[in-house]
Amino acid sequence: MASMSQLIARPATFSLSSPRTRSGLRPRRATVHRVPCASSRGEERSEPDAPKHDRRDVLLGLGALGASATLMSARRAGADPVATPDISTCGPADLPPGANVVTCCPPPSAALPVDFTPPDAASSPLRRRPAAHSVTADYVARLNAGIAAMKALPAGDPRSFAAQASVHCAYCDGSYSPNGFPRVELQVHNSWLFFPFHRCYLYFFERILGSLIGDPSFAIPFWNWDAPDGMRMPAMYADQSSQLFDPRRDGRHAPPKLIDLDYNGSERRFTDNQQIDRNLRVMYRQMVSLSPTPSLFFGGAYRAGDDPNQGPGPVENIPHGPVHIWCGDPSQPSREDMGNFYSAGSDPLFYAHHANIDRMWTVWKGLDDVRRRRTDLADPDWLDASFLFYDETPKLVRIRVRDVLDTGALGYQYQDVPMPWRAARPTVTAAAATRRADSLLTPAAQAASAAKKARKFPVTLDEAMSVTVKRPVAARRSEAEKASEEEVLVVDGIEVDRDVAAKFDVFVNAEDHGAVGSGGRELAGSFVNVPHRHAHGHGRGKKGGGIKTTLRLALNEQLEDLEAEDDESVEVTLVPRQGRGKVKVGSVRIELVR
Repeated sequence: MASMSQLIARPATFSLSSPRTRSGLRPRRATVHRVPCASSRGEERSEPDAPKHDRRDVLLGLGALGASATLMSARRAGADPVATPDISTCGPADLPPGANVVTCCPPPSAALPVDFTPPDAASSPLRRRPAAHSVTADYVARLNAGIAAMKALPAGDPRSFAAQASVHCAYCDGSYSPNGFPRVELQVHNSWLFFPFHRCYLYFFERILGSLIGDPSFAIPFWNWDAPDGMRMPAMYADQSSQLFDPRRDGRHAPPKLIDLDYNGSERRFTDNQQIDRNLRVMYRQMVSLSPTPSLFFGGAYRAGDDPNQGPGPVENIPHGPVHIWCGDPSQPSREDMGNFYSAGSDPLFYAHHANIDRMWTVWKGLDDVRRRRTDLADPDWLDASFLFYDETPKLVRIRVRDVLDTGALGYQYQDVPMPWRAARPTVTAAAATRRADSLLTPAAQAASAAKKARKFPVTLDEAMSVTVKRPVAARRSEAEKASEEEVLVVDGIEVDRDVAAKFDVFVNAEDHGAVGSGGRELAGSFVNVPHRHAHGHGRGKKGGGIKTTLRLALNEQLEDLEAEDDESVEVTLVPRQGRGKVKVGSVRIELVR
C-alpha cells in the first residue's frame, strides 16, 4: 500500500461542514425516567439522548491534507452529524503480531469527492441479491470471476479487493478522525452508524464487482443464516479451489456444521433441530423483542465530537458479532480474518454476511404491529452523517445516510425467502423459573446457576453477578401505556479492551440461569465485542486500550411473558461467556422511555 507521503494527494478545498441549514433549535428529546439498581452508587447521570452539555464550544477546522487548516464557524460538539473524515489523518493501524495487512488506508484520490447521485431507475437494471444457498452454478462462476478480477488489480487501485478490504479496516479500526475533531476516533460500530455505513460499503463493492465482469445487473449474495436452509456456511465459500475461499476461517465450522447465532467461543453440542430452534428464537428476540423502536434498533446516537461507542443495537450485537467470531480462525493471532474487524473485509464471506445484516434493516421496517411502527430515524444528525467511498469508475464519492434509506432507490432488492423466526417467540424455561433446593441439583448445575450478589458497582465479570433492580412503574400498565413507553434495561459503563473477544449474557428473573438456553425467555440479551485494533489512540481508546459503552435491552415483551408486570423489582444476572474477567460493568438500571 502507499506510504503516508503518497497518500497526501493535494490539499482539500471542499467543505465538510454540516450539509443542512440549522434553525438554531433542536427537536425535543424523548422523555426518559431513570431508576438505578439497588447496588449502584446513586450518582446523577445525564440522559443519553439529551443535547450534550459536557463539552466546550469547538472551532471546527478543515483538515487540509498538508495545508494549513481553514477556520470555520463555531458550533457545539455533540450537536452535528458525523462528517466525512479528513483523509489526511489516515495512518497505519495498531496491528497484532502476524497481521496480514500493512496499512488500513485506501488509495489516495487526485480529485475532490463528488456528492452521491442515485442511479437512474429508467436506465439502470434492478439488482436482485440472492440467498447464497440457492444460487446456480452459473451465478457462482460469475461471482468467482468478479472476485478474481478484484484480486488481480494492484493494491493501489481503489477497486481492488485489497483496497476494498482496507476501507472496512480504516473506518472500523480508528484510522480516521471525524473532520474537525483530530483527537477523536471515527468508528462505525457501536452506534447508529452501523447499519448505514455497511449499506454504503456493500453498495459500492457490488457496483465495482459488476463493472469488472461487465454485468451492471449483477448482485452480491446474502448468507441467509436466519432461516434453516441457510444456517450453514454457503458451499461456494467452502470450496478450497474457489476465489471465495479464505484459509483463515475456523475449520470446525465448515459445512455441514450448523451456525450458532449465539456463539460464545465454545462448541455447544445440540442436535440440528435443537440448534435451528435456538437460532430462530435468537432472531425473534433480537429483531422483535429488543427492537420495538428505531432508537433501540439502530443503536446509540453518535454525533460530531462524541466518543464513538454510544452503544450497539440488538442486531449489531447478535447475530452480527457471534457470526464474525464463529467464522474467524481461533489459531490466528487475533482470530483473523472474520474474527477481527481490521481483517474481516479480507474474507469474501464478509460481504455475504453483511448483505444479510443489511437485509435485516429492510425486514425490520416491515415488522409493524399494533403497538409499534418501525421506521427509520428522523434525527437530522443521523440523516446527514456522511462517508467517503470509491465507485466503479473509480471516483471518490461522498454519500449521506439519507441517501441510502431505500434499497429500491439504490437499485437493488433482496430475494424473498421464508422467515420462520417471526413465529419463534422465546419460551419461559420452567427449570429456570422454579426455585429448587441445592440438594436436587448436580454439582455442575449448581456451579452453572450460582450467581454472586453484586454489592457495589463497578464490578468485574469474572463470575456470574446478580442484582435487584427497581422498576420505574408500580403497577401493571395498559396496552396503550406500553405502546407509548418502553421499559429499557440499561447496562452502563461497560469497559473492555478493544482487542478482546468478549461476550456476556443478561438474564431477568432466572433462578437457574444455567438451565436457560439461547431461546429462553429469561435471557434478556447479550453484549458482544468483536476485537478491533485501531490506529491513533484517540480518546479512551489508547493503543491496546479499551472502550466504554452501554447495552440497552427492551423489556416490555419479556416482562409480559415472565408474568413480572406487577413486580416492583426484577432480579438481573450478568453471566460472562467469553473474555471472563476482562469486562467491567459500571451500573444496571431500568429506564422508562417515552
